[in-house]
Amino acid sequence: MIGVILAAGISSRLRPLTDTTPKSLLPVGGKPLLQRSLEAICDSDIRRCVIVTGYRREMIERFVAKVRLPLDISFVYNEHYHTTNNNYSLWLAGEAVKEEMVMMDADILFDRCILTRLLASEHADALVIRMTDHLGDEEIKVQLDNEGRVVRIGKDIPSPIASGESLGIEKFSAANAQQLFSILEKRKDRDEFYEASFQELIEKGARLFAVDTAGYACMEIDTAEDLVAAEQLSLSLTT
Repeated sequence: MIGVILAAGISSRLRPLTDTTPKSLLPVGGKPLLQRSLEAICDSDIRRCVIVTGYRREMIERFVAKVRLPLDISFVYNEHYHTTNNNYSLWLAGEAVKEEMVMMDADILFDRCILTRLLASEHADALVIRMTDHLGDEEIKVQLDNEGRVVRIGKDIPSPIASGESLGIEKFSAANAQQLFSILEKRKDRDEFYEASFQELIEKGARLFAVDTAGYACMEIDTAEDLVAAEQLSLSLTT
């Protein structure tokens, strides 16, 4: 299995903090988000990881060079990071992925137990979901069937029928990873989130299941207010 981390974005909503530092290197609880993600991947006995960079890539590469982990880390550069969405960044990782993959956005604070739960799931293809009925327009929402299988994913799902929020951590079997990258190849130039390609994958017959966070800490960081909340949330991490 290979880990894929998407860390290309400008993160304009966190300015001025991100004027000089990519969001993935902002410290939360005294440790950069990217370091937390790499450590979680390493703790899961994954030994290969590709990081898709863009904004201030040199800072990320220098930081990773100083991180002492038993991980073979490579980089893919999204030179169009300022004009593309995360579907393009994920598509770029396809050349490096020839096996099962676990992927995540670089702006997530999460308890490592969540990744353990995801990888331990009996389902080869699954994503992490925070089960809640308190959802707004900005959340990537997920609708499940009675078996816990994802039938719809996206911001446009009406909140009353959504089961929760997708948090940006997923795993895919080798076969479905390749099918996903084939879909991304066709959609990569659209200004859309990669979940649109997940939805097409589902419509083509892939069975993607939800893994609940089960109360473990997890949140996406987009704004200065999120960063403040994340500092508090970091106190509850189990590892």
